[in-house]
Amino acid sequence: MSSLNSYRKNVYSQNGEDGVLEEILRRLEIRSGSFVEFGAWDGKHLSNTFNLLEQGWRGVYIEGDKDKFQDLVRNMKQFSGHVELIDAYVEPRGTHTLDNLLASTSIHTEFEVLSIDIDSCDWQIWESLQNYNPTVVIIEIESSIPVGIYQTHRGKEVRGSSFTSTVDLGLKKGYTVVCHTGNLFFVKNGFVPRLELPEIDILFPETLFDYNWKRLSY
Repeated sequence: MSSLNSYRKNVYSQNGEDGVLEEILRRLEIRSGSFVEFGAWDGKHLSNTFNLLEQGWRGVYIEGDKDKFQDLVRNMKQFSGHVELIDAYVEPRGTHTLDNLLASTSIHTEFEVLSIDIDSCDWQIWESLQNYNPTVVIIEIESSIPVGIYQTHRGKEVRGSSFTSTVDLGLKKGYTVVCHTGNLFFVKNGFVPRLELPEIDILFPETLFDYNWKRLSY
């Protein structure tokens, strides 16, 4: 089958993530399930998962900004019973780790889709996740950093994490990178053969880096 990048399209997402996720789930024959997304904003704006919610999926939205959380509550009223909302900033350590926040929800440890997009310590939060094992992980990176540079977010002076550092983290956690859209898509290693990706995508993940990601419109 062809590379996943060719399936990019937006329903609510920013850089074609809706189409890529749709194709991953189609190839994995996953027709329904559960998701987690943070920062969720209002649940719709540039969301990687709201398209799933509209298709009957269940999920958890986490948003720490008070005003955005109120918008989230309003937008989710029609999905009562299908979505759980948490008003909190996710942190790599302490009481608000993703593990701790999800423990207060009904989501299973083996759920289908995790979307991480907080423009900062995304890498650290995924690294700290221990108790939950999503099949697909979508995580924002700093795509202005070229392949081969290892950078992780360290505050205002060093912002964002690079393609290379995030691919390395995925490998250590048992995931394979399968697409780059500005976000990186990872799939648990055991599921990757079902995607039937071109061999070059698997053997040489750096070839997935799309230097034109920001100039494209879907």
